[in-house]
Amino acid sequence: MRRKSDHMKVKQSENQTNKSKKIVLAYSGGLDTSFCIPFLKEKYDAEVITVTVDTGGFTKKELKRLEDKSKKLGAKEHYTIDAKYQLFDEFISYLIKGNVLKGGVYPLCVGAERVLQAVEIAKLAKNVNAKAIAHGSTSAGNDQVRFDVVFNVLTPDLEIITPIRDLELAREDETAYLEKKGFNVKEETTKYSINTGLWGTTIGGGECHDCWAEIPEDAYKDTTPIEETPFEQEVLEIGFKEGVPISLNGNEIDGVKLLKQLNKIGGKHGVGKGIHIGDTIMGIKGRIAFEAPGALILIEAHKELEKIVLSKWQRYWKDQIGEFFGMLLHEAMYFDPVVKDMKKFLDSTQTKVSGDVKVRLIKGNILITGCKSPYSLLQKENVLYGEEAKLWTGIDARGFCKIFGMSSGLSKIVENTGDDSGENESS
Repeated sequence: MRRKSDHMKVKQSENQTNKSKKIVLAYSGGLDTSFCIPFLKEKYDAEVITVTVDTGGFTKKELKRLEDKSKKLGAKEHYTIDAKYQLFDEFISYLIKGNVLKGGVYPLCVGAERVLQAVEIAKLAKNVNAKAIAHGSTSAGNDQVRFDVVFNVLTPDLEIITPIRDLELAREDETAYLEKKGFNVKEETTKYSINTGLWGTTIGGGECHDCWAEIPEDAYKDTTPIEETPFEQEVLEIGFKEGVPISLNGNEIDGVKLLKQLNKIGGKHGVGKGIHIGDTIMGIKGRIAFEAPGALILIEAHKELEKIVLSKWQRYWKDQIGEFFGMLLHEAMYFDPVVKDMKKFLDSTQTKVSGDVKVRLIKGNILITGCKSPYSLLQKENVLYGEEAKLWTGIDARGFCKIFGMSSGLSKIVENTGDDSGENESS
């Protein structure tokens, strides 16, 4: 039986004449993408240009460390692209407008990030006249699909190189290769695969593989365990304009800074943790844990504001469109023309979704305690629901009830008539 390391040696000797002048590599700084730098240089005799797209998961110190590490591993150049505001404006704002929670629980933390990262990497590859684009995804997950689809759409003339996927490498093989090349890359060992971004953190591996196993508290990094959260509640007031959050406790704030604050505040109170089981793009089931305090707070507040502003049928169809939009984004179908149509629909529904929402956070709970809007359809001067109505009389209500149930009554008459005629025929 061929070991994976032997498989790597065989594959490495193939296609030696296939050389590229410049290869742009999507670089996260982990073991997989670190392996790719010297490997691509050696196999393709190419200049490797690394790029890290920051969608909210790195500190300035970490970004500098990634750049230094990339250069040390042999990258010709390294680019860092700040895409946090673009992520909020083009993706997160629509996830809020659509109240997108995959499986009813998961706020789609990774899918939007990967699509945007791939878009920015493709742009850079064009700008530097690269001959190929590489990424370090394996053959098992969703990210390989997201990168490949975006690259094929935006840079169809460029080769996509995926060493980890094509060579079916084990992490031990990658480490051994780097050590042989003289790179002492100490990979932080963890039983979990963690992805952190502006919209939240996902946690895979470990107990996530067993649907019966509970996720231990130490798997979560930014959310306080319930027993350690404060007993005092914290009340927030979030302002929205046309469906987008614009203020916190009366102070105007942009979306990126607002999310960072809500992640910190919500995490302190233990809100935003959850487990999602769903369908992967590859067609199998997957299970992840996540922590996304800011995302869940904003979606819950936004949903409540919509309840007093939108009509019944607006909300109904918006729920369908929001879920479909989230599915397409998750599955890297962002460039299908229908996505633009759905965005326009979502924008149209939000023209009057403006107002303020009161949110209470306590012991892992997000409680919506009030909301108001100048466009509210719930006007206390017109209706006292359950007791009095000022827009109609009791006689009006009696007539409405009779007419409203008329079609059901007629259907029942026809149903009974059919039963009678059937009995008579049989006799």
